Amino acid sequence: MLKVEPTSDYPPEEGRYLRGNDYSPVAVAVILIYEQEKIPPDIENLVRVGLESGAALSGTIQTENIGIEKLICNIVANPNIRYLVLFGPESPGHYTGDALLMLIENGVDERRRIIGAQARTPYLFNLPMKFIARFRQQVRIINLLDEGDPELLRRAVQCCFQEEPTSFRDYTLFDPGAYPEGPLSGQITWRVTRPQAEPKDEGERQQKERLRDLMARMKRAAEKKRQREQP
Repeated sequence: MLKVEPTSDYPPEEGRYLRGNDYSPVAVAVILIYEQEKIPPDIENLVRVGLESGAALSGTIQTENIGIEKLICNIVANPNIRYLVLFGPESPGHYTGDALLMLIENGVDERRRIIGAQARTPYLFNLPMKFIARFRQQVRIINLLDEGDPELLRRAVQCCFQEEPTSFRDYTLFDPGAYPEGPLSGQITWRVTRPQAEPKDEGERQQKERLRDLMARMKRAAEKKRQREQP
């Protein structure tokens, strides 16, 4: 079975995760709906269970934009990761789990919006398109949203690295080996740090540009007036 070395900077993005066996075919993402100082022990325990069960990476994910971008960077840097176990309660505000599922199923449109996502701002502005495409090709999601049983998570992870096809709920799981193309190295660009403030369609973008032009003209007119009034 083919296994490869991840990138030298793997995992390139920081976050709330633990690093396990680099040659494991599975990562775990537990949806986080709490502020950092209010994360309950149950969520932290799920992250540890994912790691102890054999995941390459096990951590939490909170937002439907930058959170997903960081996750993508870390996964495509390691071609051995072929599954992503999505676990825990869905976020009623961010709909992060739904955004990940829709990303795998539908991809993004020309505005970098995840097609079909329920979230208000599921935009991936800070990634090369090749990272998004690779993530969709490399990874299969095991959807365990709204589940919280640590033993269920343990079974899901362990089934992913079996040599022979193994039944788990509606899935047939086994370790297929590394993705056949090399790892992708890179971090998010932070070109857009507030996706919620970006124009959501062409009309909104044009309106924003008109407002920017108006403000620039007003600034130039004010400067000319100031110069004329100088003695």
